[in-house]
Amino acid sequence: MLTEHDLKDTIRQSVAIALAEDIGDGDITAQLIPLTQSGHARVITRQSAIVCGTDWVNEVFRQVDPEVQLTWHVHDEQAVVPDQLLFEARGKARSLLTAERAALNFLQTLSGTATISRHYADLVKDTGVRLLDTRKTLPGLRRAQKYAVTCGGCFNHRIGLYDAFLIKENHILACGGIAAAIQTAKQNEPGKPVELEVENLAQLEEALAASADIVMLDNFSLEDMRTAVKTTAGRAKLEASGGINEDTLYAIAATGVDYISIGALTKHCQAVDLSLRLI
Repeated sequence: MLTEHDLKDTIRQSVAIALAEDIGDGDITAQLIPLTQSGHARVITRQSAIVCGTDWVNEVFRQVDPEVQLTWHVHDEQAVVPDQLLFEARGKARSLLTAERAALNFLQTLSGTATISRHYADLVKDTGVRLLDTRKTLPGLRRAQKYAVTCGGCFNHRIGLYDAFLIKENHILACGGIAAAIQTAKQNEPGKPVELEVENLAQLEEALAASADIVMLDNFSLEDMRTAVKTTAGRAKLEASGGINEDTLYAIAATGVDYISIGALTKHCQAVDLSLRLI
């Protein structure tokens, strides 16, 4: 799970990289504006969304010019409507315009991730299933997008390759079988969750016999998912995965699986349309 410390480090590093690639050795267009000229900017959304990324925006302006003053009118996880005022910024006009694109890039991308996550979460809100993200994230924005997923009401799968096992077909083949893979995982990293992907009910039985903590049901039919839930009966957590979309989601949740992982939460996000104007 992400910690507050993880996010603080991530935000500082991500913002520094974003500003370096955008500003380079100087914003030559902003230099057209007198250095002493002050500005007041307002940022609105042009579409409905779930807000996410306020801390990234704060850090962008802090790194560009710590004297810029921001006034937020919304907060992360808040639902907003078209033309709603999100925040205001006051300071040197040069600073406001230099920071604009990096700040809005973070806010529009993370809000887009939170918005699609809220959409999917609402589809199964009357069930007990937890919707999980995947590692199909924008390069360099893994932790940021996973934070955005939680702002939308969904949950995080493992953060990366280091915090939990996910043993798939190629791992099983290379390790010499399901039991051997699970046993080795538990010996190598005791205490870390061991999840194994299975493609049929026979493999599920093997995974349960080897004491997998979580079993991923890859592209199972609804009938086989229901059978898997009965077979497992609390011996492990079950996660449904594979080509799941908003049309198939509810029926899968109704089978009784514990988790459903959806790559679309992070890889299909559409940036929210935002606008910054000096007034």
